[in-house]
Amino acid sequence: MKISLITVVYNGEAYLEDCFQSVFAQTHPDVEYIVIDGGSTDGTLKIIDQHKNQISYFVSESDRGLYDAINKGIAKSTGDIVGILNADDTLAGPEILAQVAEAFNAEEIDALYGDLHYVHPSSGKIIRKWKSKQATSSDLEKGWMPAHPTLYLKRTLFEKHGNYSLDLGTAADYELILRFLYKNNLKAHYLPQLMVNMRIGGVSNGSIKSLFNALLDDYKAMKRNGLPNPVFALVLKKLSKLKQFG
Repeated sequence: MKISLITVVYNGEAYLEDCFQSVFAQTHPDVEYIVIDGGSTDGTLKIIDQHKNQISYFVSESDRGLYDAINKGIAKSTGDIVGILNADDTLAGPEILAQVAEAFNAEEIDALYGDLHYVHPSSGKIIRKWKSKQATSSDLEKGWMPAHPTLYLKRTLFEKHGNYSLDLGTAADYELILRFLYKNNLKAHYLPQLMVNMRIGGVSNGSIKSLFNALLDDYKAMKRNGLPNPVFALVLKKLSKLKQFG
């Protein structure tokens, strides 16, 4: 089973090598690694060039943001399964993609997700733990969502149900999850395994204004995909993050 893994990067020289090494260490034999650069001006392109023989497809050009770049990667992918690995993040072990392939081979599923640790950017110390579960439609209606960096999907789903929306800011990944798993009721499997170490400091973190905009975009994503009580779901979605501490 061929897995297409997409990394999007812009001026990511600080941690890109760590990301790459976690991918190149994978034991799964059939990985298509796609790197989409947004026109970096730091040392990112030099790092990419050092590993060009291990990268299946690479392009460096301007884009309309993170999710536009991800959509470019999806368009170039040819694998059975598609996953996203942010340039600041690492796969949690060398067997992760092999476990993903094994699960898709063993069960009739459309999607797979697992657990995630938020870690300190420099020390790697665990700050928060995102423990997922085998979710139901009721869970999604209450604002629950799987960790997007751990999500793997059949590539054909994008052809059928569309790519990431570009009008919802940082909620584009949440909207896609709702569209696929809730609105279209696709079958997802929870892999009880730490899959990704994610460095704190992503695009969802920031000022009060950006946090308000993120809430508004989450609400729009819920309304767009028919959640029956989006205000209630929005409150529960934010409260659920408290469980990640401790």
